[in-house]
Amino acid sequence: MSTTVEKYWDDAREGDTCESPTYEVTEARINAYAELTGDFTPVHIDEEYAKTTPFGTRVAHGLFGLSIADGLKTRSDYRFLPGMSLGWNWDFLLPIRINDTVQVRFKVTGLRASKSRPGWGIVILPSELVNQRGEVVQKGEHRLMIPRRPGSF
Repeated sequence: MSTTVEKYWDDAREGDTCESPTYEVTEARINAYAELTGDFTPVHIDEEYAKTTPFGTRVAHGLFGLSIADGLKTRSDYRFLPGMSLGWNWDFLLPIRINDTVQVRFKVTGLRASKSRPGWGIVILPSELVNQRGEVVQKGEHRLMIPRRPGSF
């Protein structure tokens, strides 16, 4: 069990950074993601087919990478109290291959109090999903609405 204290919006500062724990993208996990989502596109589940593609081998689903990035953020030493995701802008840059080990790096670049929900604040987190070779395989920005510290507004 983690002893990391979850942050209120008020605890964040622009410029704060974090690197998450790592995650190994195994064949079993790619297959489980295919089962979960119903996305059985051959480049993800059929090695013989995948050999004929520009990747030359099976690769993880792009949205699996985004899901990994989101999950790794929740396991990081820098995390917020549960809030609401307002959306993602996300780009798939390079393939994630079987047995790649990835981690997410993120930075706080924007903070503002919510205009529509008193007691909440919005945080902007540009993020990169990086493989074991230091290559950015996916990147983008996550916008979150986070509770403010009671009595701070």
